Amino acid sequence: MNDSKNSIQLLVMDVDSTFINEEVIDLIAVHAEVGDQVADITERAMAGQLDFAASLTERVALLKGLPVSVLDEVRAQITLTKGARELVAAVHSGGGVVALVSGGFTPIIAPVAATMGITEVFANGLDSADGWLTGLTSGRVIDPSAKAEIFGQLTRKYKCDPARTVAIGDGANDIGMITAAGLGVAFCAKPALVAAADAAVTNRDLREVLTLIEAGAQE
Repeated sequence: MNDSKNSIQLLVMDVDSTFINEEVIDLIAVHAEVGDQVADITERAMAGQLDFAASLTERVALLKGLPVSVLDEVRAQITLTKGARELVAAVHSGGGVVALVSGGFTPIIAPVAATMGITEVFANGLDSADGWLTGLTSGRVIDPSAKAEIFGQLTRKYKCDPARTVAIGDGANDIGMITAAGLGVAFCAKPALVAAADAAVTNRDLREVLTLIEAGAQE
């Protein structure tokens, strides 16, 4: 990295429990009255105890029959993690690109990202018919291998120096992109990700990532 905290060319963040405080699928599941069941599957998937894609299929199936309008209600429940705006602004001000790569859902995440000038958003689609969720995803499933592939694609698209890239996540499904980044940060993360990361943040404040970037720039 060079001598400026704003020298990051690419910042890629997971969304649920990283960029935002919540797990979106758990919020949706409450509306389907399967909150505890889905939250348990989510916890085990993030710990690396379950195959992510299979666990996503299982969880989304439990949402079948919910009205699509529920997604608007869930979006209103989302809260940005402390320091998220500052971190994004710092990277943008230095001419860098911020991307969100999420195992969550595009209808929830994309509108939130747009308010912060984030245009690179990769997440799962939720299939619906006649205004109701079908219990299926649509499009490519953003699983661990997809996250790692997308990170590489973005690095090439923007012609980034790998040393000036940062990835942040909290779950085992983030390991691929975390290890590919110049600085991989485990954010309030599961042990499997902490073991793979270059650095770990245990306080829920994304401004601490800026501190890590500054420290790296001074080395």
